[in-house]
Amino acid sequence: MHPSIWWYQLLLVMCGGALGAAGRYWLGGVLLRQLGSGFPWGTFAVNLIGSFAAGFLAIWLEDRGPAGLYWKAFLIVGLMGGLTTYSALMLECLLFARSDRTPLLLLYLGLTLACGLLLVWGGARVAMLLRG
Repeated sequence: MHPSIWWYQLLLVMCGGALGAAGRYWLGGVLLRQLGSGFPWGTFAVNLIGSFAAGFLAIWLEDRGPAGLYWKAFLIVGLMGGLTTYSALMLECLLFARSDRTPLLLLYLGLTLACGLLLVWGGARVAMLLRG
């Protein structure tokens, strides 16, 4: 890979990551104000949105030639990488465990994993249907 192509992809990842992180921050704030702090709705929502979008984009961008590589860098690695957050999920599980809220921890983790798997698959199926 030519160095200028690598730098261009890196720039796309960085721009997408900034937009994704800003989206996560914004949506987390909205959900916190609307639903309160009893459950980590922001992290839950961005991880599920990101699961669907990543599944959709992975299939939608298949076989798109060289342009597909740039879109994947921007959308999947950058935007979805900045939007979703495994580390916040794990930190919130730790905080639930430390506050003796183990049932909520198990519900949160189970729902995130089960719904995330269903949504990544669902996103891929929707993309396959739209591609024909």
